[in-house]
Amino acid sequence: MADEIFGHPRLAAIYDALDPDRTDLDTYLGLARQVAAERVLDIGCGTGVFALLLAGLGVEVVGIDPARASVDVARAKPGSERVQWICGDATALPPLQVDLVTMTANVAQAIVAPDAWQQTLAGAREALRPGGYLVFETRDPAARAWESWNRAASRSTTDIPGVGTVESWVDLVEVAPPLVTVRWNHVFAVDGHHLTSDSTLRFRERHEVEADLTALGFGLREVRDAPDRPGKEFVFVARRL
Repeated sequence: MADEIFGHPRLAAIYDALDPDRTDLDTYLGLARQVAAERVLDIGCGTGVFALLLAGLGVEVVGIDPARASVDVARAKPGSERVQWICGDATALPPLQVDLVTMTANVAQAIVAPDAWQQTLAGAREALRPGGYLVFETRDPAARAWESWNRAASRSTTDIPGVGTVESWVDLVEVAPPLVTVRWNHVFAVDGHHLTSDSTLRFRERHEVEADLTALGFGLREVRDAPDRPGKEFVFVARRL
């Protein structure tokens, strides 16, 4: 089930405005160019930012996400007709033969249950053509990113056209390694409505991810640093064997 921040229509509608800096996607765009990807599957596509960037480059894209409200936002954007949108997870895919499968931002970590993670990797492999690539990122647990997830460090106020001012921040709810739970808070000035969304992320060690990829039929090509967060994340680049 999707977190409220992605699944609640009012929150999904403001998600892009609250996170406008998507330079984190440069790594994925660069890899798509590097492997000359003509067909891409974006797992956890959310509001469609990356899928639409690819489509704008002439890439054939399938975007899938379990949060219907986010997919609805994606479908309403200019150019959305160039993307095949699916509401669901990697177990709900039609037959595909793509060159590249991506899981950007928090997608990999938001797949918390071990069986769901295994099913996602299996679904990604099934969707890839032989020799196709899988790329995703996950935070290095040693960096302890959650130590900065608090109201003092995260509070911001954003003026959103057609919506008004929204105050937002994150509270740390629980740290129980490898799981970390946070609560996103959003207060709408127009009516004082305070919406919250709890999110749990799994912090996997590098060796765990490498073992999972090998077990599911992938060959690990490299583990990159995330240019936008150096020393804090692993970017895994694997290939279907």
